[in-house]
Amino acid sequence: MTRPGRKSAWWRFWPRSLTFRVIAFSTIWAVLALVVIFTLINTLYRQASERGFDSLLSAHLFNLIGSVGISETGRLTGSPDLGDLRFSEPNSGWYWSVEPASPGVSGELHSPSMIQPIPSPTAAEVPFNSEFQRSYITEGIDGEEVEVFESEFVLDAKNHAARFRVMGNETELESEISRFQGRLLTYLSLFGVGMIAINAIAILVGLQPLRRVRNALAMIREGTAHRLDGRFPAEIEPLANETNALIENNKRIVERSRTQVGNLAHSLKTPLAVLLNEGRALGGAKGKLIADQAVSMQGQVEHYLQRARVAAQRDSVVYRTAVKPLAQRMARVMQKLNPNIRFSLSLPAQEVLFAGERADLEEMLGNLLENAVKWAKASVSLSVRQIEGDEADMWVEFAIEDDGPGIPEDKAREAMKRGRRLDETKPGTGLGLAIVTDLVNEYGGSLALERSASGGLRAVVRLRSIA
Repeated sequence: MTRPGRKSAWWRFWPRSLTFRVIAFSTIWAVLALVVIFTLINTLYRQASERGFDSLLSAHLFNLIGSVGISETGRLTGSPDLGDLRFSEPNSGWYWSVEPASPGVSGELHSPSMIQPIPSPTAAEVPFNSEFQRSYITEGIDGEEVEVFESEFVLDAKNHAARFRVMGNETELESEISRFQGRLLTYLSLFGVGMIAINAIAILVGLQPLRRVRNALAMIREGTAHRLDGRFPAEIEPLANETNALIENNKRIVERSRTQVGNLAHSLKTPLAVLLNEGRALGGAKGKLIADQAVSMQGQVEHYLQRARVAAQRDSVVYRTAVKPLAQRMARVMQKLNPNIRFSLSLPAQEVLFAGERADLEEMLGNLLENAVKWAKASVSLSVRQIEGDEADMWVEFAIEDDGPGIPEDKAREAMKRGRRLDETKPGTGLGLAIVTDLVNEYGGSLALERSASGGLRAVVRLRSIA
């Protein structure tokens, strides 16, 4: 039994397309319905054909009985004409015969088509009913199957009896039923294909508004539209209205967050500047302590204001950044600022979009590139690749490598702490990797510090992407 909330194994492999599911279920239903219709019509036709066949043989049998008599000497007489030319064609599968069934009866009559005797089973093998009649299937003269209607009838007052047999071609009947089945299957198949095609067209047309909604949402993700525009059916219009309301509310949250961030920054700017100036003016150990603490407070305020801004932007649905031009520009700037370092850049062929703001991506890549340049001996590389997935789970991966000394695995976590510097001889504040870590976490990504192939540091950042 499947646990609640867990999909069964077969359902995981079922396509997620609503169009495919509706068309598939309707097609399966149509095929099952046509199979039932084919079986029903075929069964009814077979039953009607067999009843008609049996009725014809029974009528011929009574006609044959009425056409045959017996002479005074006990000899069978008569010239039966059953009105069917097939009884005159040799090996046609349609035969009749009259044979003695009691002592004192002589002679034998048979149809022109019956050029040799056809044996009949004994009464023990196929017994007669209460009216001295029986029917059975046997092999005809030419190997065909024939159905035999047989009756024993008393011809005169002396109880002289004869055995009357009428035989019809069962193989011919089966061939006619098979031809009907073939025609029926052809017509129902054509009808089924047409019905499935019309049904698929109707479903595709009916789901067209959903595709319009999907395209409109894609435009919103790309930043080319800010709301779902257009007229939608009554069933979808509430969804479009709620989505537009969500987008507007999201924009208000972002704007309100930015306003609050700006107000806070403005309100703290002057007091911190006063403290910094007073500390520097005071001089000495106490003045230096005050100035250092003011600088530290400025850094902390800037850091947490930036985190608030990123959190607000992460909840937005309109920030999208093209990765390739940004990476190319940053590589050119770093090459110009560090001519003694060899830069290599690897980019995917297709355009990649980062689901966030341009300034945040610049800060993450800038800090990692500056860190790599600081420790590199001769080369730094930046590679970008798209990690494939569905539209709701796509990632872009940045890998920055250098050929420097690298970071031991046991110290990699320490290096990402705020203000932590593993080597005090190198310039810097120790905030670069910590800022990158905070930004990556705010965007729901990941940062990993590994050893590169050249022995240096390899920093791998994964961030959300969009199709």
